[in-house]
Order: sequence, then structure tokens, then C-alpha cells
Amino acid sequence: MEFDSPRDILRHRPFQFFFVTRSFSRFATQISTVAIGWQIYDLTGSALYLGLAGLTQFLPTAILVFVAGHVADRYDRRRVLQVCQSAEGLVAIGLALGNVFDILTVPGIFAALVVLGTATAFESPATAAILPAVAPPGRLQQATALSTAGNQLATIVGPALGGFAYAASPGVPYAIMTVLWLFASVMTRAIHLERPPAPKEMPTFSALFGGVRFVRDNPIILGVISLDLFAVLFGGATALLPIYARDILQTGPWGLGLLRAGPAVGALAMTVVLAHLSINRRAGLRMFQAVIAFGVATIVFAFSETIWLSLLALAAMGAADTVSVVIRFSLVQLSTPDEMRGRVGAVNYLFVNASNQLGEFESGVVAEFLGAVPSAVLGGVGTILIALAWMRLFPTLRAVERLDEPMPSSSLASSAPPADVAMRARPPA
Repeated sequence: MEFDSPRDILRHRPFQFFFVTRSFSRFATQISTVAIGWQIYDLTGSALYLGLAGLTQFLPTAILVFVAGHVADRYDRRRVLQVCQSAEGLVAIGLALGNVFDILTVPGIFAALVVLGTATAFESPATAAILPAVAPPGRLQQATALSTAGNQLATIVGPALGGFAYAASPGVPYAIMTVLWLFASVMTRAIHLERPPAPKEMPTFSALFGGVRFVRDNPIILGVISLDLFAVLFGGATALLPIYARDILQTGPWGLGLLRAGPAVGALAMTVVLAHLSINRRAGLRMFQAVIAFGVATIVFAFSETIWLSLLALAAMGAADTVSVVIRFSLVQLSTPDEMRGRVGAVNYLFVNASNQLGEFESGVVAEFLGAVPSAVLGGVGTILIALAWMRLFPTLRAVERLDEPMPSSSLASSAPPADVAMRARPPA
């Protein structure tokens, strides 16, 4: 079967089921960010608590990352997803009942965040490892863009729905999350892996850290993952959205929902572009340019006092981030053997999760002492400086030209990739 357009890829049955289950899980997650974020700030009125919420979700990932990656490589990845999504659905039921009976407390919310963070720690590497097995041959970049589009569509609708649902009643968004996560769990079972993983190696202490060694020994992958870590670590302005919504832009939960959806609008528009137009030239440089654009948009958002300008800036942040995500994911997945994808995906998720959730913690702490606007401005400036520094530290990454085929591991480990591989590199400027 020929896959000449994104519509053809969406008709591919294995990818179709994967697309649905991942989108629904993402939908529930995005509703939770609005409902939990607003409820914490409503109960405490503290930016520090918003930062602690991100830290609480990150800690399980930091503790379980190596185990989660090995589980994704050794066991049925679909079953791992089902268990995680079912656990998330049960947590949502608990939060809904806590609101219905008016017994939900801040410690209770943080306990729920620990469970959600633990489930996500196992869900993410398993999800990342499944995508190459369900994407049509030779169409991983387009499949990644489409999968990202589904996530971003959920990110647009999810926060808006979460905000309006919370305004109706605090328990309603949690009830919606329950349905979505449990439905995603059912759909996961229908995913058929056309290219099942190779026989699993026996679990050993050394095997647990195989992903770390692989990333360490491959400068391009190390550069890609660490760039995301440090750039977004300083650009975590989204943690401050409840403060911007209530105190700066003077809106309610519905305004927070729109702001949460802002990055996804830009991201969705960019994924539509990338699904039709592949990045075939100067991919490494394009990624650095996208990170710099993300920092500039963050600074614009920081100074905005009108909701329309804030939404435009957030949309620009989402569009720039999507370019970076597609390039990063393609580089990591195409350059990683299938039997290592779970563990490498876990290391990647640790870095990504650290950038998002530790970034939220950093932004919350800085905002507590300096204010929301200085915190967001410093984050944007820091993101730009990190991108410029990484361009010098990882010239091989900046020189990556194409993303259409994997680069052999041996060439990744050297500073000068051979010219005869498909992912060709330009001489650093």
C-alpha cells in the first residue's frame, strides 16, 4: 500500500488505534493540568505550590526512569499502557469523589499527582517505543507529526473544556478524565504491532542502564535530549498561567483554559505543515532556530497584559516547540535499535519531563520571590542563551542535514558523520 498523504497514514489500522488511544490519554492529561492547577492555586493562593506540583510529578520519573525503560523493552508495551491508563482513570475517580463529597485537600491532590507521575513514568517510554512499530515503513517523520497533531488537538480542546467544566463544578473535569483514560485503556488492546520487538534480554543491573550508556556514547542524541532539558527548564512559563489568568489578565477558569490551549493551537498548525512538508534540509539548524524562537515568544508573553497578545505568543511557543519535538523524536527513534527504544525513551522522557516539570518548579520559585513577569522574562532569555551555547557545544548536531533514514550508531559516536549515510551533515559554519 502506498502512503502518499497524511490521510493514507491515518487509514493505516495499527497507527489508527495508536493515534486514538494516545490522543484520548493526552486529552485527559490536559484537562487535569487546568483542573488541578486552578484548584491548587484556589486553595493556596501560592505560586510556590504550583511549582511544587510540577516537582511532585517529576520525582517518580526520576526514581523509576530506568525500571520504566526496561519494563517497556521486556514486556508487552500495549499491556504496560493499559495498566498505566487504568491507574490514571482510578485516580481521576478519586479526585471526582473528593470534590463531590467536599473532602479533597491539598495533600490529597499532591498524593494524586504522585500516582499520576508514576503512571506517566511507565506510560511515556512504552508509547514512544510503540510508534515506530505502527508507523508505515519510511513514514516515521510524518507519523510523528500526525501523532503530535492528535496530541495538540487534545491540548487545544482539553484545557478549554477543563476550564469550563471546572467553572460548572470542580468534580466535572475529573469525571471526564475518568471516561477518557478508561476508554484509552480499552483502545490500547486493539493496537496491532506489525513489527514486534526482538526477543527480550534477561533483566540485569547492567541492562537497566543500557539507555544511559547509549545516549552518553552518541553525541547527537545527547545533544538533542540535553538541549530540550535545559532550554525548557528555563522556559517553563506555562506553570505561571493560573497567575497570569487571574491576577494579570483578570480572567477566570475559562481564561486559564484558553491560555492552556494557546500553545496547542500553534502546535497543531505546525504539525499540519510538517505532515505535508518534511524537513529535508538543515534539520539540526532548524531545531536550534525553533528553540530560539520559543525563547523570543516566551519574552513576548511575559510582558503581555492583553489576552489576545498572550494567546498569540503562546501559539508561537507551541509552533516552535513542535518543530523541535519532531526533529528530536525522529533523531532519537531512527538512531536507536528497537530492543533499546524503551530504555532510551525512558532517558529521553526523564530529560523532557525534567525540563517541563522542574521548569515549572523553577518558574514557581522565582515567581514567588521576584514576581511572575520577571520569572517569565528570565526564562525566555535563558532559553535563547542555552540554544546559542549548544550550537557551539554540539557542532555535529547543528550539522545534521536530513531525517529520512537512521544514522548508524558508529557514526553517531564520532564527531564527523560519514557523507554516505542518508542523514547527511553539513560542515559546521
